[in-house]
Amino acid sequence: MGASFDTVEEQKGFVDGESFPFKLIADPDRTVGRAYDAERAEGEPYFEHGLPRRISYLISPDGTVVKSYDLEGQDLAQHAAEIIADIKELS
Repeated sequence: MGASFDTVEEQKGFVDGESFPFKLIADPDRTVGRAYDAERAEGEPYFEHGLPRRISYLISPDGTVVKSYDLEGQDLAQHAAEIIADIKELS
């Protein structure tokens, strides 16, 4: 599942245009972003553009955040492999 500060309409355009296979949360008021520490502080890169931090969370079936991953500048293919390895290690 993913979340961004985009509206439902913007999310739908992205999903349709990219054939995105995951559910997305539209968070234009940034409630979810604040709860998960994805809102950038003044002075951080991209703050002036209103973009959230790129963070992934590994969440257990009981809803506990097991691990967080800061994706700023990271290779996303490598990140996917890291998450799979972490799931295997925690299983």
